[in-house]
Amino acid sequence: MIERYKLAERLMHWVAAFTYLYLLATGLAFYSPHFYWLAQVLGGGPTSRFWHPMIGLVFVGTVVWMWTQWKADMAMTAADAEWQKAIKYYVTHEDDKVPPSGKYNAGQKQFFWIMFFASIALLGSGMVLWFTDSVTWSLRWLRYASILLHVLGFLASVAAFIVHVYMGVFVIPGGLRAITSSHVPKEWVAEHHPLWLAEVEKK
Repeated sequence: MIERYKLAERLMHWVAAFTYLYLLATGLAFYSPHFYWLAQVLGGGPTSRFWHPMIGLVFVGTVVWMWTQWKADMAMTAADAEWQKAIKYYVTHEDDKVPPSGKYNAGQKQFFWIMFFASIALLGSGMVLWFTDSVTWSLRWLRYASILLHVLGFLASVAAFIVHVYMGVFVIPGGLRAITSSHVPKEWVAEHHPLWLAEVEKK
């Protein structure tokens, strides 16, 4: 067995996941009347309005923490470029045609950076929306720009989140185990992240 994630990394991952789900639910409630029932389930409109920005700060904090821990691992490499060219084989499970990857493949790295920049966009625009009364009418363009940026950040993160969950739970056997139990079989690493396995064996 090989350790893939330390305890702190797994905790931060799940804090980010559950806080994001709360933000997703309350955000949908604010976005459309058709989803307002989600706010009712979560304590009502005023309660959701109060906790949405608070939980947002926790979410962004975990994302920033993960960035401090994984930014070196998330740098794109020449191997990632080759992997990206063969992504259709990865999706269709033709693993023999997929170039080897390191600890994280190009798809995982792209998900990380999408969520990182989306969280920054959501934080910046969210702060304006949180304290709208402090934005003077002469700066109303800032309000409108923040609404647009918040929606775009929301849509980008939702798309990435759906793909991430689908790939980790349904497409890659053993992917969920890595972030729940920390250790994964050496055979799993050899199949999905052979370049990382070579690095581990050198240590």
